[in-house]
Order: sequence, then C-alpha cells, then structure tokens
Amino acid sequence: MDITIHNTFLPQDDPEAALAFYRDTLGFELRNDVGYDGMRWLTVGPPGQPGTSIVLHPPAADPGVTDEERRTIAEMMAKGTYASVVLAAADVDGVFDQVQASGAEVVQEPIDQPYGVRDCAFRDPAGNMVRIQERS
Repeated sequence: MDITIHNTFLPQDDPEAALAFYRDTLGFELRNDVGYDGMRWLTVGPPGQPGTSIVLHPPAADPGVTDEERRTIAEMMAKGTYASVVLAAADVDGVFDQVQASGAEVVQEPIDQPYGVRDCAFRDPAGNMVRIQERS
C-alpha cells in the first residue's frame, strides 16, 4: 500500500489569528480560504510539500454536533486540551526562538526528551498544542 497523510484538521475560532500564526509565524503557505454561512476554513501547509496540509476549521461546524457538545469543545479549546499537531524541523532551537518572538504561548522550551527526541511546544491562538520535534 502507498498511503500518505494528506490533511489533518485543527479547530480555529479566529481565522485571522490562525492565519497569522501558521502563515506568518510558522511560514506555512495559505492554500485555500473558504467561507460558508459566516464560517471560514483555511488550508495551510509547508512550502514544498503540496501533498500535506492542515485544515483550520470552525470548531463544531458539523451539524451532527449538539449544543452541549459545542460548549464542551469550546471549554476544551479554552483549556488547550482539544487538539494537537506534531511538526518537525531541522533546528528546533531556531524555530523556538522565532515562534517565541511572535508572542505565542510557550508550553515547553526545547529539551532533550528521555525517549530520544529534542522538542518544544506552543499553543496556537485557538489553544491547540503545537509540538515541534527536531528531525534527525
């Protein structure tokens, strides 16, 4: 089988803040910007990797989600416990300095983990955990 990751989804509750973080801070390309019924979906991805994208979507836009579930999702996003993504970079320390300088919320400074990776972590504007590991 030849299977790859094409899209992953992260919630966003402020499209402009999400775009500023993923495009301006992390350097991702804006690939698609779709509005519908007062909501906005953004697709971003790393330059040179057109087959891999993150879709930043309105939380709980699915019509099958109840009002109670929407409230729970909003509460989890506010606490930063709803969604996460793990990215990789050649220089975690350099990326950390750049992201920290943008004012992003630092969760963990670069550290050598006991399981063999060096990584750091931030929260994006919606509270999603963004962990960045050093490529070996």
